[in-house]
Amino acid sequence: MTFSREVKEELGKNIPKARHCRIAELSVILYHFGKLLPNQDGNHLVISCEQEMIARKCFTLIEKTFNISVGLQKIDRTYHLEIPDAKLSEEICSAVKMLDPSTGNWLDTGHISGVLLKTQCCRRAFLRSCFFCNGSLSDPAKGYHLEFVCASDSFARQIEEVLKDFDISAKIVTRKKYRVVYIKEGSAIVEFLNVCEAHVSMMNLENYRILHEIAGETNRRVNCETANLLKSVNAANAQVEDIQFIAETVGLDKLPDSLQEMAYVRLEHTDATLKELGEFLSPPVGKSGVNHRLRKIQEFAEKLRG
Repeated sequence: MTFSREVKEELGKNIPKARHCRIAELSVILYHFGKLLPNQDGNHLVISCEQEMIARKCFTLIEKTFNISVGLQKIDRTYHLEIPDAKLSEEICSAVKMLDPSTGNWLDTGHISGVLLKTQCCRRAFLRSCFFCNGSLSDPAKGYHLEFVCASDSFARQIEEVLKDFDISAKIVTRKKYRVVYIKEGSAIVEFLNVCEAHVSMMNLENYRILHEIAGETNRRVNCETANLLKSVNAANAQVEDIQFIAETVGLDKLPDSLQEMAYVRLEHTDATLKELGEFLSPPVGKSGVNHRLRKIQEFAEKLRG
């Protein structure tokens, strides 16, 4: 199961206790999957979707909010909920502000009525349902990316504004015929899951983030140590080459006594660090002193090469 699916499974089990929050969630589901169709008594509400978890949550929200039984059936790959009674259909559509009172037809404004999102808890329910219906979340082991695919610009702007109410920054881009609201920061996605009350998923994501940060820090340290080791090895090889060049051309006895001693110690201990080389000298010399002598040997070799 993908991480996105895990989040939706958790959100699917979250049924708000407050009626107004249930209506806020239901409004998003009906916005995406609902429609009014005519029958002999008038218009009746039909909700059709391919995802069972959405159909079942819609089923539960309608039953708990309006205290009515709803028929749920699967035809081919699509789940259908139908309210055959025209009066009940009108009541539900009116509650979610999707009924044109003048015509009795479906009212499509391209977004959810702001009347349903006045309280913070209802805005949480709205975001929860938006992710449930048209959101997705990448595998946190591969990166952080959460997005909502929206059919209209006004709906995308509405999601962006509600996210901003919770101090979550999002951006909008166009992808083919859709408007996509996306979040790419791990901390912002964690906060989004907290706002939606997906606390188990939030903790799982936090665990991923901690492990990722530890792995990243370990890699940085290993890379740094490897780079330093490589630098030291290259420097030691260059010093040995300089000393061997001097020995083969004019002889090491042409060097001052202190540099001669340094040269022999370096040839004897090719893998030693500057600190270790200093301890082999008599009397012992610090790292800066060793570095100074090796630099003098290098300059001597360069003059011979010139």
